[in-house]
Amino acid sequence: MTLMRIIRFAALWLLLVLPVQTIAQDTSDDTAAAEAVQAETLTRETVAGIDYGQWDSVANRAESALEAGRASSFALEQLRAELVEWRDTFLAGQSVNSARIETVSAQISALGPTTNEAGDPIEESPAIAARRSVLNDQLDRLQAPVILAEEAHTQANGLISEIDTLIRDRQAQALYARDTSPLMPQNWTATWDAVKSGGVAIYNEARATLNNEIRRAVVISAAPAAGLLALVGFVLLLRGQRWAARLQNLVVARSRRGRGVWDFVISLSQIILPLLGVVAVTAAVDALGVLGQRGTALLNVLPAVALFVLFARWLSGHFFADADGQVGVAPLDFAHEKRSQGRWLSTSLGWLLGARILLESFLTVIDASAAVQAVVLLPVAVLVALMLFRLGQMLVRYGAAPPAPADQDDMPAPRPYTDRLVALVGRILVVIAAIAPLLAVLGYTAAANTLLYPAVMSLGVLGVVLLLQILVFDIYTLLTRAEDGSRDALIPVLIGFVLMLLALPVLSLIWGARVADLTELWTRFRQGFSIGATQISPTSFLTFAIVFAIGYTVTRLVQGTLRTTVLPKTRMDIGGQNAVVSGLGYVGIFLAALVAITTAGIDLSGLAIVAGALSVGIGFGLQNIVSNFVAGIILLIERPISEGDWIEVGNQMGYVRDISVRSTRIETFDRTDVIVPNADLVSGQVINWTRGNSIGRVIVPVGVAYGTDTDRISDMLLELAQEHPMVLANPAPSVVFQGFGADSLDFEIRAILRDVNWVLKVKSDLNHAIARKFAEEGIEIPFAQRDVWLRNPETLPGAAKPKPKPKPKAKDGTS
Repeated sequence: MTLMRIIRFAALWLLLVLPVQTIAQDTSDDTAAAEAVQAETLTRETVAGIDYGQWDSVANRAESALEAGRASSFALEQLRAELVEWRDTFLAGQSVNSARIETVSAQISALGPTTNEAGDPIEESPAIAARRSVLNDQLDRLQAPVILAEEAHTQANGLISEIDTLIRDRQAQALYARDTSPLMPQNWTATWDAVKSGGVAIYNEARATLNNEIRRAVVISAAPAAGLLALVGFVLLLRGQRWAARLQNLVVARSRRGRGVWDFVISLSQIILPLLGVVAVTAAVDALGVLGQRGTALLNVLPAVALFVLFARWLSGHFFADADGQVGVAPLDFAHEKRSQGRWLSTSLGWLLGARILLESFLTVIDASAAVQAVVLLPVAVLVALMLFRLGQMLVRYGAAPPAPADQDDMPAPRPYTDRLVALVGRILVVIAAIAPLLAVLGYTAAANTLLYPAVMSLGVLGVVLLLQILVFDIYTLLTRAEDGSRDALIPVLIGFVLMLLALPVLSLIWGARVADLTELWTRFRQGFSIGATQISPTSFLTFAIVFAIGYTVTRLVQGTLRTTVLPKTRMDIGGQNAVVSGLGYVGIFLAALVAITTAGIDLSGLAIVAGALSVGIGFGLQNIVSNFVAGIILLIERPISEGDWIEVGNQMGYVRDISVRSTRIETFDRTDVIVPNADLVSGQVINWTRGNSIGRVIVPVGVAYGTDTDRISDMLLELAQEHPMVLANPAPSVVFQGFGADSLDFEIRAILRDVNWVLKVKSDLNHAIARKFAEEGIEIPFAQRDVWLRNPETLPGAAKPKPKPKPKAKDGTS
């Protein structure tokens, strides 16, 4: 009975208690999972101060807009700007905990590898394994924000690229779009109606404003101030350029130096003063408030129109100025009869561009259709193309003009490279001017405008760049007072090249590039590029250049100190001093490059495979250079020759002036430099006349006639040698009777000199002394004599013919 109760109680417990515990356990597990998910979400939203939840919202909105493809280009640009800000945030987030990550990674590396060379795991002690586990967990926690930032940066970068692709596709579609031709008659009627209604609307707005008593009272109250402002504006507009010209002539005439600089600076007043007049007049009219909304919109465009006109006149005045009023060097040296034509074409282009801006503003105000805009703007496009065509032809003729004679022999001088560039620009302008009106007539208005007007504005930008380059040369001349040679100086040439590079973004914007494209290109440039595992960025490159420049400068300073201060006080010869200085230079440059690479954070281990692959080609292609390099090091260390030595290598003889890493420079006695590869000096036969010391021997051959007393000759020659101050007494000089020659008795004076560098002078002195002594003693110095026999002298011109020999008589007496 008791047993049955126990069994029933156990069954009841199993039926009631265990399900309750299971449900509680499941509930606790679900709660823990929910808390973990919530904790993960909260952690993602607050990692390193970056709100990833908000980023997910922005990314989802961008993805939806890209999938739909219906957002406007303006909306896409705004969304792209927002994505760029997020991308910059993620880029900064990738450097979080960088120092700590590097430290923990070094700690893990210090524990040793976990596998051997075969890839099998290595048994570790429990303490090392536990420490490695702790460090790995710590490294994972430190790298988590960096990994999240890298992933988000990749996503943002991809979304930005997709938006750019979509906008470019839309631009291409708009460029290739074809409308109805503006020459279709049905468009003319619509155009007339639109222009007429627009003009009437602007007139009615102004009339309604004047009929309003309140507005009329405002106009009357503002009239005095507006009238005064308008008067000032008209005075500046009518007399501003004349005042600027007078000021320019006055300052330039009184300037002794820097006339080109002052001429350029003051010439800007020809734009500024009239432009201020236009701004004053428009401000006066706007202050009156007599125009309506549409009229005010047109009024606000007038300063831009005036700017184009004034800028064209200013630019033409510099490029096509009269020879009498020209100051300094003209950018292009046009003939006198072409300058008036160039001024007229340039100024006309400025007026046409201003008219186009005004017409476009008017068409926008009246909300004209695309067909109406094409019809209204077609005459302006045709006139611009005509002016551009003629200007391009003039540039082509300028580049193809025959060069002026370079000297008195009437030989043509080579054409400058800039003239060929001018001719190329002229040909491009001719082609564009011929194609653009045809495209406009066929209905491709956007394509025609994209070709025609950017070409005109690009021409203006290039003209400004040329003027600024000339201004840089003039400023350099003013600062350095170098009237001659400033055109060939390095600094102004580099500045001119930088100006051309700075003009490239402006030209890109003119030809349809977006500001976002340029900023994206700059961002990619700042990020750098990867070579293996190494990331090369402008910052790292600049760091490398600065550190290397500092190291190089310090090396040169130490070399100079050793060469001029330390080494001259030692007992080392000049060759050894040069060897020490050169070796220190090589070591210093190598260390400077190594420190610069390490400081810039450039990891060269990723280039090991590439370097190994290139080593074979370098070994074969540059073996001579490497051989000369190694030979140069041997020459500096072993020093078989030194700077200042008199050597003879091959058929060249002279003094060693410089031993570089690849070759050695020898100055011959003719004062010419001979460059000898170092390998020839190491592997070939070299005679060093002054190695170790300057003592050397001179040999003077002497010949006397047969029959002369040889002992007497020996005594005289020995006496002459002993009397010379450069001949050493120990070892004493000697005279050698060499033998019996074909024409003389041959002797040699052999003497050791104090300085072998004077060997030629000593030899000459001894020859002079021998000639005087032999003349005094009546000793003959023989010379070779030869008898010449002619075998057939009768063949010479004017020689008498030999008489014929008589025939021998026969024995019988007949001839």
